[in-house]
Amino acid sequence: MISFLIFLGVFLFMECVTWLTHKYIMHGLMWYFHADHHQPKYEHTFERNDIFFLIFATPSIVLFYFGVQGGMNYLFFIALGITAYGFCYFMIHDVLIHQRFKWFKNTKNKYLVGLRKAHKVHHKHLGKQDGECFGMLFVPFKYYKI
Repeated sequence: MISFLIFLGVFLFMECVTWLTHKYIMHGLMWYFHADHHQPKYEHTFERNDIFFLIFATPSIVLFYFGVQGGMNYLFFIALGITAYGFCYFMIHDVLIHQRFKWFKNTKNKYLVGLRKAHKVHHKHLGKQDGECFGMLFVPFKYYKI
């Protein structure tokens, strides 16, 4: 039971980490890597912004290693929470919102439509200032109205 609570707590905490990282790192210190993601039409398969995948994956990989070496201890479940959040982020951000893969083009689900609306509002700002809606899985309720 404690393993599941660790996993769930880390998964939920990752939304806070994502919001803070997106607002203060991606739209701050590391804007150079994130800027191409805010361009209306990006011509390449990969963006400089994709470096953040590696940045977020690295602690998870290290924690998986030490979690398994320690006999499937709490570090493993922390890594599992980070990885599960990363998978959800990928599915929401890259697949649903930006359609980098054309898997869920015509969803009518209010929650998923709300996520798309909030992210579109975020992308209306092409620069690093004046941004809004920095989260991914939890966005203001006003975006869920169809």
